[in-house]
Amino acid sequence: MKQIIQSFNTGQTILEEVPAPQVGKGLVLIQTTRSLVSLGTERMLVEFGKSNLISKARQQPDKVKQVLDKIKTEGLLPTLEAVFNKLGEPLPLGYCNVGKVIAVGEGVSEFKVGDRVASNGQHAEFVAIPKNLVAHIPDNVSDEQAAFTVIGSIGLQGIRLLNPTLGETIVVTGLGLIGLLTAQLLVANGCIVIGVDIDETKLALAKKWGIIPFNPKNGDVVKFVEENTNGVGADGVIITASAKSDEIISQAAKMSRKRGSIILVGVIGLNLSRAEFYEKELSFQVSCSYGPGRYDENYENRGNDYPLPFVRWTEKRNFAAVLNAISAGNLKVDEMITEVIPLDDYLKIYGEIGSSKSIASILKYNELEVHPNNTIQLKEANYSGNKGVIAIVGAGNFTKMTMLPALKGTGAYNKYIASKGGVTGTAMAKKYGFSHSTTNVDEVLKDDEVDLVLITTRHNLHASMTIKALQANKHVFVEKPLAIKKEELELVIEAQQKSGKTVMVGFNRRFSPHAEKMKSLLGSAQMNVIATMNAGNIPANVWVHDMQVGGGRIIGEACHFIDLITYLTGSKVKAVCMNAMGINPEENTDNATILLQYENGSTGVINYFSNGSKSYSKERVEVYSQDRTLVMDNFRKTEGFGFKGFSKLKTKLDKGHKNQFDKLISQTKNGGTALIPFEEIVNTSKASIAAIESLKNKQWIEL
Repeated sequence: MKQIIQSFNTGQTILEEVPAPQVGKGLVLIQTTRSLVSLGTERMLVEFGKSNLISKARQQPDKVKQVLDKIKTEGLLPTLEAVFNKLGEPLPLGYCNVGKVIAVGEGVSEFKVGDRVASNGQHAEFVAIPKNLVAHIPDNVSDEQAAFTVIGSIGLQGIRLLNPTLGETIVVTGLGLIGLLTAQLLVANGCIVIGVDIDETKLALAKKWGIIPFNPKNGDVVKFVEENTNGVGADGVIITASAKSDEIISQAAKMSRKRGSIILVGVIGLNLSRAEFYEKELSFQVSCSYGPGRYDENYENRGNDYPLPFVRWTEKRNFAAVLNAISAGNLKVDEMITEVIPLDDYLKIYGEIGSSKSIASILKYNELEVHPNNTIQLKEANYSGNKGVIAIVGAGNFTKMTMLPALKGTGAYNKYIASKGGVTGTAMAKKYGFSHSTTNVDEVLKDDEVDLVLITTRHNLHASMTIKALQANKHVFVEKPLAIKKEELELVIEAQQKSGKTVMVGFNRRFSPHAEKMKSLLGSAQMNVIATMNAGNIPANVWVHDMQVGGGRIIGEACHFIDLITYLTGSKVKAVCMNAMGINPEENTDNATILLQYENGSTGVINYFSNGSKSYSKERVEVYSQDRTLVMDNFRKTEGFGFKGFSKLKTKLDKGHKNQFDKLISQTKNGGTALIPFEEIVNTSKASIAAIESLKNKQWIEL
């Protein structure tokens, strides 16, 4: 299928051929008929993409600080590589989509094939959208009109936050697409509306709809508002403009009445004057997108609705309200449509987007029924008879930043990258020479040429995908963790035993030259190992914290060091105990200490902390054994004390990824013993899960 994407690296806006998404649980698969270009938001993204590196840095000073911190801990070259990889990500454009339902996923009952719907889908021929971001279109609303649904909801949410009443005077600053829709909805609500913009065409359109127009080029907007409110000032101001200046927020404060309200929907400078707000006791609030539910994983991606008596207007219900307003004639959108352009001619819109005077530009799609193609071939390739043919399932940060660079030069035959949406997977497949990009994992597993499947999805899918790959007679590499629940782990063990295929987990630390050197120096003696992970804070709403999706950071990340200690001691964990910081430690596994007892008498301590300084090393390992000590600092330096002939090893940052994948591909091609014995992988997985059990039960857990 065709989809419009923006490159932050080259600045180009491209109509890319990518595999169509598949319908999944809670999703609605839609064949697009129209999509509206949000000229404000998309102009900003396109112009950012076209700017040079220095300009990009100036626009994101917070990101510059993150880069400097990363240089301190990981070095210049790895940091630069990460930055350029990030800039190379393709960004799908668009969020105002209209089309027909062609399939519904499990758990979707309110939509059926053939329904006309509006959603926040992108500019793509097919989109798969969570059911809470899809709304039915009334019969008397055309596809072009329905394309205004989502962008209209942005303005509507700003109005709901303002909560205006009949007869109040509201100023709308910025009569772009969102501003004109917002002003109309306010008029329909019984408000007196003053619309402010410098574009006379938009002001003339606003006047036709009963909005009082004002061009700040022709006078003082504050005085104009005072004159039209008998000196009282505006009851409320909704800012829908996009500008870097602080003047807009200052004018909003000056034109407001005492105890008035200001709502920001657009993007402006926000150097507020305390005096302007203090003297009038003004309220200021920033509106978030389409309404309640936005960016809530439970609402958007899991389909859990908010109860209507307690949250009357969610984003989905806002979509329906906008569509009903269009249907009733209270929201007039036809006159805002500047152009309707076929998808193939997209550059007529995006080529001049920086100087465009259009109000609303709409893309028109092929409306003939077309079967979505879930796999595309990017280049001719013949893998017949070869070993080491790989397929990667998952196209997230780990795949892009770590796995694909490490796989270069290993001799693997790159056949598939499977991704959920198709865009990122296709970009990675092109960059690293894969012959196919797909959104259909089943097609990958049915391909007899593929002998190794590498799984890098979210953690809750690791076990099930590993089992499916084993059942398809494939060798498996799965990025840690292997499983997040005991029941899943038992099913993986059963599947591996039945298939006889190799299962390898991405415990790369043991393949670092530092770990290998430490192992060779220590021998088989008993030892005490202390490993500290200065892991850094991850916001609470990130999926890795969700025990049902990510399994938490102990199962998902600290398992690295359980495996590393297992490797160094040459033994398996027999008991685990964990404690965490805080009044309710079971709710704070980000700051925890794990105690490990090994079968050979060795012990391990893992300090997993997220509350340390970013300028301190991220990972540190100390080993004490037979009057000898080893200290490894961040996989860059290892020092030995009490060892004959060894005092120090220094390298660039090397956590073992490259060595791990070199050995993995070699083993896949040539056979041989498992790189990590499967019983050790299972033991580490059990120990990780047992650590959480220990914390909950406040006791040691025997494995």
